[in-house]
Amino acid sequence: MKQYRFSISLALAVILIMADTDHAYGRSRAGSRNERKLPGLKTNTAKRTIELHELEKGGPGKDGIPSIEKPVFIEQKSAQKWLRPNEPVISLVINNESRAYPLQILIWHEIVNDTVAGVPVSVTFCPLCYSANVFDRRVNGRSYSLGVSGMLRHSDMVMYDRQTESLWQQITGEAIVGDMVGSKLKRIPAQIISFKQFRSAHKNGLVLSRKTGFRRNYGQNPYAGYDDISKSPFMYRGKKDGRLLPMEKVVTISMAGSDKAYPYSVTQKLQVINDKIADVPVVVFHADGAISALDKGRISSSRNIGSTGVFDRRVDGRTLSFRYSNGSFYDKQTASVWDITGQAVKGPLQGKKLTRIVHGDYFAFAWFAFKPETEIYQ
Repeated sequence: MKQYRFSISLALAVILIMADTDHAYGRSRAGSRNERKLPGLKTNTAKRTIELHELEKGGPGKDGIPSIEKPVFIEQKSAQKWLRPNEPVISLVINNESRAYPLQILIWHEIVNDTVAGVPVSVTFCPLCYSANVFDRRVNGRSYSLGVSGMLRHSDMVMYDRQTESLWQQITGEAIVGDMVGSKLKRIPAQIISFKQFRSAHKNGLVLSRKTGFRRNYGQNPYAGYDDISKSPFMYRGKKDGRLLPMEKVVTISMAGSDKAYPYSVTQKLQVINDKIADVPVVVFHADGAISALDKGRISSSRNIGSTGVFDRRVDGRTLSFRYSNGSFYDKQTASVWDITGQAVKGPLQGKKLTRIVHGDYFAFAWFAFKPETEIYQ
């Protein structure tokens, strides 16, 4: 497997230790798959939906990459001192309460356990898959706190909960080993946009502070050069889908058992795609805005990859169709202007908001590893 020369700090160097097949859990050097203990965890491995040898060491062990448990938030004006306008943030809005989680912080912690508008959430980001997923961390009325297990499966982060130490797949939200097997965390709509776009859409929105309780080189990318379509995924040994290059980014949607992927090579060109999935009229937006968090060693120097959003096209009982022109989104029915977050900012529909649809922006290999039957938009 091809190895990369990441510009990593000493603090994260161990994360990028290449694991060989002997480092898979449940398989000793003698080849036995009967091992049942996971180092540092009290997970009930008798309950599982996967084989333990599918789990691989991703570097440090449990909590070696520390999640943020008591997040501090600051006003946008204060964040402007260290967060550039084009830097990517995970934008989360729940009941009109908006927060931005900069990827320059998430890249070092991968999980933020937070409560937004009374909803316990886990904001997660797996750099190796570029997967930014937000989950409601309640299951059957009980709140769970998620942490980084130190393991990977198909190059994707495996999370654990501190209440039962069950293991959860970050890209799907499913419990894969432990007492919580059979449970799935509910995804909450969120999107990666630029800090500037967040400020424009959510003037009173708060920003996750660098005061995390940890000393990290925030603003630096420990995976420099990884976001490169010509390269190969790190620590991925699964099947390859020949339809797209493994490191091409895709916008993904899953609805009513249907999975669809929209390659960036298409969305960046078209910028608007009006589509229908499971009888739901949807629109995919892709506009200039956010830079990559995994390009240059200093994130603020990285290239622009744009921002995306996925929305239901129905407003007040009417289905809209959209187009993109001169840096703005327009609906064809009223010529109202819409922003990347799905808000009408000018025209007859000013003030209206499109319903956000859960979507992802992932490297293609990561999505296809878990959703191999995905239809690709042509």
